[in-house]
Order: sequence, then structure tokens, then C-alpha cells
Amino acid sequence: MESILELNPSHQSLHDGFVVPPDQLPPATSAAAVVSLPVIDMSRNRDDVRRAILDAGKEIGLFQVINHGVPEEVMQEMEAVCEEFFQMPAADKADFYSEDKTKRNRLFSGTTYETGGDKYLLECLRLACSFPAGDSATEWPDKPHRLREVVEKYTTQTRGVGMEVLRLLCEGTGLRPDYFDGDISGGDVVIGINHYPRCPNPDATLGLPPHCDRNLITLILPGPVHGLEVAYKGDWIKVDPVPNALTVVLGLQLEVVTNGMLKSNEHRVMTNTAKARTSVVVFIEPTPDCLIGPAEEFLSEDNPPCYRTLTFSEFKRIFSVVKLGSSINLTTNLKDNQKEVI
Repeated sequence: MESILELNPSHQSLHDGFVVPPDQLPPATSAAAVVSLPVIDMSRNRDDVRRAILDAGKEIGLFQVINHGVPEEVMQEMEAVCEEFFQMPAADKADFYSEDKTKRNRLFSGTTYETGGDKYLLECLRLACSFPAGDSATEWPDKPHRLREVVEKYTTQTRGVGMEVLRLLCEGTGLRPDYFDGDISGGDVVIGINHYPRCPNPDATLGLPPHCDRNLITLILPGPVHGLEVAYKGDWIKVDPVPNALTVVLGLQLEVVTNGMLKSNEHRVMTNTAKARTSVVVFIEPTPDCLIGPAEEFLSEDNPPCYRTLTFSEFKRIFSVVKLGSSINLTTNLKDNQKEVI
């Protein structure tokens, strides 16, 4: 179990395995400003909410939602139980640790992408939850007390927010209302509980490399500590988390379905010296055999398909590598990447 705790036990010096070459780690340069993503109040008039979500999806592909229906106490319980898990002694978590990427439920260090051996300062508890909810939770850790109950409750409610955002996108883009029901959203909901330890030299490493999410839509409970950065207009911008908000990330499958109208944007996670950071990420995914391509509503003689039609499992196999580079969007321009593999 060569975890972060073993490689970097004291957090007083950064292990060489985590150091990123300076030319591959461009900083956020807008005077290191902390800016807010679009904040959308889901309790407002439905037409206003639909329009705001569509505008944000076209412009940047990420936004924050408030008054989304997940109670504050449910979010607080989720944050608390996740923090408690990572505060447990390493020996109490060792049996759940695995580098086997085929396991549905595991604790691991680094990222699920292929990175050519690069290491990232992250420990992740990754859990799979089938829907409608079955007995998935019996395969999760039984410590700390109430983890299974709290995670299942939070995941069910947060998935509901994601499905409502997808319905609003259907209304805004002209897709039929149930387009995102069924197999395209019917895979296991994957919960990533990400823990980024305090880092003695945050300018020399990353918590997560620049990447786009390969799934349909992602909802993040970011916690109060800064760390998420988003590619925007040739720069990296730091995201200021809004209290009780969920951060919504449009996945690459939404970009494919809309033939590029909606954007799946690149983002990364930085570390800091002052505080550890824990975030909860809920991924809504297609079933592995679901065939996904541009919807006919977005195609015409003047607007031919820009993306291949692939099963979700094939898509993930092809687009499984993340490589660091100094150029934003160097590895995540999906249209160009698909041309290379056709």
C-alpha cells in the first residue's frame, strides 16, 4: 500500500514522486484572483433558471447552483463523515486500499486516468451506487459509523439535482424532455470522496491534473477550502466556493450529444500549505454499452457531426490518458482528438 501517507508521512517536505516540472504547471495568472463561477438560484422562475444554465453551459461548462433542494444538514453530514473517514488511522483503511482500477469500490492514491507514472497529491475513496438504489452500500466501508447511511442519502438527493439540470438543458436546447433518462444516465452513480493533504510546496505539485470529465454530468460538494481551478479564456481561474452550493460540471458526453454547443471544460485541483481539502464528487454516467453520438436536433447540412458515435465503455478506453502540458486544453480538445483516432 504505497499511499500518500507512506510516501509523504510528515507533510514537511514534498516527496520527489509528486514534483511537477515548472514548465508543466502554469499558475493562475489573473493576479491570482479568486473569482466565482456563475451562481444560479434554482428557486427562481424556471425560464430564468433554464436560460442561465444554458448560457453557462455554452460559455464555460461549469457553474454553481444554490437552493437546489439538498438540505444543508444533509450536506454537512456528508462533509463530516468524509472528513472522519480520512482522519482514521491508515491501518483502519488499509483493507479497502487497492490499485485495481476494475474494482467498483476502493481507496487509492492519485487519479483514475493513465498519467504515465506521474503522481498527484490525492487520496480518493471511490464508491459505486446502483440506481434505483439497491444493496450497493453493503460493499462500502463500515467505518466510520453511519458512513453508508449518510453517503447513500446524500448521493440519492444529489443525483436528483443532476437529473433536474439535465431536464432544464433539454428544455433549453430543444431535446425531448426524457432524452437523458434511461441508459444515458443509467450507469452506476460513482461517488469520489477526494482528500488533498496539506502540502509543504503547493507550487510544485497538483492535487489533480488538468482534465475534462468523461461522464454525462458531475456535481461537486467542494468544501470551504479553495483548490479547484478552471480553464477560461487562455488562463486558469481560481474558483471561490459559495456556501451551500453545488458545483456542476458538464461532462464530455453532453458536449458530444449537443455536437459542441455545450462545453466540457478543463479543470484541475491545486493544493495548499494551510489546510487539507476534502471534496465530494458525484458522477452521473451512461451504462457501459450505451451508444452516444450527436443528437439529430443538432445536425444539419451546414452542421455535420463533429464527434464519433461510441459506446461509453469504448469512449473511456480511448480517452483514458491525461498528460501534463503548458498549454491549456492541450489534451482535452475532443474534436481534434477524435479525428486522430478515426
